[in-house]
Amino acid sequence: MPSTLGTRICLYNSDELETVIAAMAYATADLLHGTDKVAIVGIKRRGTPLADRLTEHLMKNHSGTRPLRLDLQVKRYADDLTLLHPNTQLTEQAQHATLDLTGYTLVVVDDVLYTGHSILTVIAYLSRKQPACIRVAVLVDRGVTRLPIHADVVGVHLQVSPADIIECHVPPYESDFKIELLKPDRSA
Repeated sequence: MPSTLGTRICLYNSDELETVIAAMAYATADLLHGTDKVAIVGIKRRGTPLADRLTEHLMKNHSGTRPLRLDLQVKRYADDLTLLHPNTQLTEQAQHATLDLTGYTLVVVDDVLYTGHSILTVIAYLSRKQPACIRVAVLVDRGVTRLPIHADVVGVHLQVSPADIIECHVPPYESDFKIELLKPDRSA
């Protein structure tokens, strides 16, 4: 993660987040009840290891059947909420071009639901693959989407100032699994 100066507050540590992921898996299993064709879609970067964690919990505690796993590369914001691309960019990998998801229930997993641009781009892309249903699971919902997007499964709801930054630290990208609130130093 970029090193932005300011005050950092750990909101959730690793143990607390394991409980959050377990609760997300329970809620996801409830949404998937009775479906046999399931795909878990991670949004790279941090949505990928979160999707892996969610999948492992689902297999171990709720279904035992390994869902199809795939990841999509989507970029709009940097971790510090700096706008990188005016239009959200989804990079289709070659193996996804002909992927048949007809009749699947898809669960799209991301770390933070912020404005909704990334999720909307992913849903538009995946809907062209004719799934039966698309659900969204996020670790953190900031509650400030600008588009008509919501998450079906939310780990934690955080109401924070628009100037503040939520940092999800997710291995292997960071050493510790935690959520931090960064209050940037505005005087610098």
